[in-house]
Amino acid sequence: MAELRTEEEQLEALKNWWKENGRSLIIGLVVALSAVFGWKGWQSYTERQATEASWLYQNMVEAVVSELDENPAPQVETIQHLGNQLKANHAKSTYAQYAALLLARVAVQLQDYDQALAELDWVIEQAKEDDLKRLAGLRRVRVLLAADQVDQAASALSGLSPGSFSAIYYELQGDVAYRQGNVGAAVEAYDRALAAAENLPTRPVLQMKRDELGSEAG
Repeated sequence: MAELRTEEEQLEALKNWWKENGRSLIIGLVVALSAVFGWKGWQSYTERQATEASWLYQNMVEAVVSELDENPAPQVETIQHLGNQLKANHAKSTYAQYAALLLARVAVQLQDYDQALAELDWVIEQAKEDDLKRLAGLRRVRVLLAADQVDQAASALSGLSPGSFSAIYYELQGDVAYRQGNVGAAVEAYDRALAAAENLPTRPVLQMKRDELGSEAG
């Protein structure tokens, strides 16, 4: 009988413990399970988002390549559609930021310089990587020059540093100086650009710019 009372006491103690702690135990278990399945769901969602962004960007790049064909106009519409979709649905992704760079290029080809500047400003605002911000800033200078806004280009360039884009930076510095009539400064900048572009495919163009100023440099 003593053993039975002990079992009864144990059972009663368990019931009392469950009354006091069972609710919080269930809640804790539900929270833990929700966290596990919620994390897995979030991982699945982010993977789907990354896959969609990658697919959109790949199609956009293919459209840009096709733009070089004989009938580019339909491709421009495709590029703009895919790029805007990337920006709308995946604004924080690197894919969307590179897509905006491509949209800026298309806008320049269409001589829509305001739109090109807007795309580059968007990249600068969204990008977290310094190199991507700097690249967009340098391209912004190039667009301002194309739009004959030389003073604005000079001001924008003065707020940038070469970083890992020394050849582009000094070439633009030369372009700005030449457009402002400062041939000596242009020659100096092109020489620095040539030194930085030793193995780059843009070097022949740089060399042509520098050679054209050769007789004027002295």
